[in-house]
Amino acid sequence: MATGKHRAPSPQRQKVGSVVAAGAVPLVMALIGTGTANADPAQTTVTQPEHPAGPEFDAVAPNATPYVGQQMPENTRSSLQWSRTGPETSYLSPVGPLHAPTAVDPVPPILPPPGQFRFGDQQVPVPDFVPVDASIQINDAAANTEANLATFLDSVGLERSRSDRIAAETLGSAARGAAVGSTVAIPFAMAASTMGAVAGLVAGVPLLPIGLVAGPILGGMVGYMAVSVPATVVGAGVGAAVGAASGFLAPPRAAAPGEIADEAVLVNA
Repeated sequence: MATGKHRAPSPQRQKVGSVVAAGAVPLVMALIGTGTANADPAQTTVTQPEHPAGPEFDAVAPNATPYVGQQMPENTRSSLQWSRTGPETSYLSPVGPLHAPTAVDPVPPILPPPGQFRFGDQQVPVPDFVPVDASIQINDAAANTEANLATFLDSVGLERSRSDRIAAETLGSAARGAAVGSTVAIPFAMAASTMGAVAGLVAGVPLLPIGLVAGPILGGMVGYMAVSVPATVVGAGVGAAVGAASGFLAPPRAAAPGEIADEAVLVNA
């Protein structure tokens, strides 16, 4: 299994990545789990002889399957137990002959650095306002997308170091492109939001008094999203294409004699 070190992102990448991270938060807020209350069994047994006894329930779940695995560090925002520590960066194989996809072993996802969002080669600190569960869901989705892309690249004949490089740059550049597209669209999206709010106000007049509040809010949101979402998608698509081309065309770097053999021994052990 290939291992590698994570490089610290530049301040400029951190700012761009923070926009992506903050923009992804509303998409997962609805998935955040609700809390559960635990009752003390000793306090729930109440004797009421004047009423007929209720049904008895088995306290042991018939399909209980404890989830046993490695304990993730407290500040590591991932739940993927089968993750690896990082892609190989000390060497990069050349692009060899390609062929139609064939069956290959799935590529394990890459574990994000502690306290970081990881979108391919883009890493940014997780803002304090992002819930832990939401940040884990975002990182898991990004890691699985990258791993699936690397698996496909393996299946068409690319060596793992090249597959990792292309997958990481594709996802990272897509995230940066989405951030750029969203940022560029802000002035136009704000204008569309204003127009949408006015239209919502007019449409809400027949629904007094709720329409005067809900109409402008909904109209503004629709107007903003109508401009911002397409711009973000286009930016992500352009970024992904640029990243994929960059990873594919990157010059190879030879490994030191015996380095690959030693690594293969560790992987097969």
